[in-house]
Amino acid sequence: MSFISYYLLPFLVILGILIFFHELGHFLVAKYFGVKVLKFSLGFGKKIVGKKMGDTEYLISMIPLGGYVKMLGETDDDDTEPLPPEEEERSFSHQHVFKRMAIVAAGPTFNLLLALIIFSLFYIGVGKQVMEPEIGQVREHSPAETAGLKKGDFIVAVDGKQVQSWHDIKDAVHDRAGQSVLLVVRRDQQLLTFAVVPEESISKNIFGEEIKTALMGIVASGKFKTLRLTTGSAMVEAGKKTWEVIWLTCLTVIKLFERVIPIKTIGGPILIGQMTGQLAQESFLYLIPFMAVISINLGILNLLPVPILDGGFLVFLFVELIIGKPLSLKKRDLAQKVGLFLLIMLMMVVLFNDITRLFQ
Repeated sequence: MSFISYYLLPFLVILGILIFFHELGHFLVAKYFGVKVLKFSLGFGKKIVGKKMGDTEYLISMIPLGGYVKMLGETDDDDTEPLPPEEEERSFSHQHVFKRMAIVAAGPTFNLLLALIIFSLFYIGVGKQVMEPEIGQVREHSPAETAGLKKGDFIVAVDGKQVQSWHDIKDAVHDRAGQSVLLVVRRDQQLLTFAVVPEESISKNIFGEEIKTALMGIVASGKFKTLRLTTGSAMVEAGKKTWEVIWLTCLTVIKLFERVIPIKTIGGPILIGQMTGQLAQESFLYLIPFMAVISINLGILNLLPVPILDGGFLVFLFVELIIGKPLSLKKRDLAQKVGLFLLIMLMMVVLFNDITRLFQ
């Protein structure tokens, strides 16, 4: 029962919401441009349940790892019967290329929009959890020890600018090696001022790459606090967080191609299910920002220029825009087969990584 409650059910709920929002993007923009949508399906394969309303049949299908929106005239195979004149205007293939690009891009865009909404609601309702700017340790022979800082000192300001979190301190000094930094700290209910000269040091970023940074020789206490945010501040913070995760996701894809990040580190549905279960056991509240992060990943990955993904379709449409006519069906078919092959290979690698992690 715990497996269903903490692993399977949260995983399916999160996946269902993300897929629904992705396909909703395609659906709404297609409807906006007057394109006839034949099917809106959550899942692939055999239909489990469905209901037709208006022009569209809404489905829940057997395989839950995806979904699709089928539009009139989406394919233009040679053996397809010509559309009646009254239906041509509602056909996807007869829309201007910019409209078709908007419809295709809407799915990933809605995933990014969903993340922004989730982060906004989370920050409005829960606030922002940050690490307190309290010193937990002062390293021996460090600039901080030389300046007179001690364990338990609470940093209030850096160079006259108030700080609210440990992250604020790191941001303020990371490029100040060799330059004097003025710290205001609270010690035993007294405010004291110290001039610290950070020294240049080599550390590793999240990708394991060596980078130069400025360090004072202090370690955080590890205490956390929750900052309550106004609605406006929460939305601004949500925008920053969304952009941060988008940038990090794009950078991760680049580092994978550069082989900075080993391919064995990437995961798929099994890993997401594991992480979902672990977070659910700690608190179902943690699943909310996690869903936003996964939504961004889904959006960015769908924009990759791989045939069979939205990004690959956008490449076809961009080429059509440049040359003034669609690529031949033969070329598109070949590209789709190559894209399908690459996607299957990636899925096999991801599945192997997930299974390997299970046994480890």
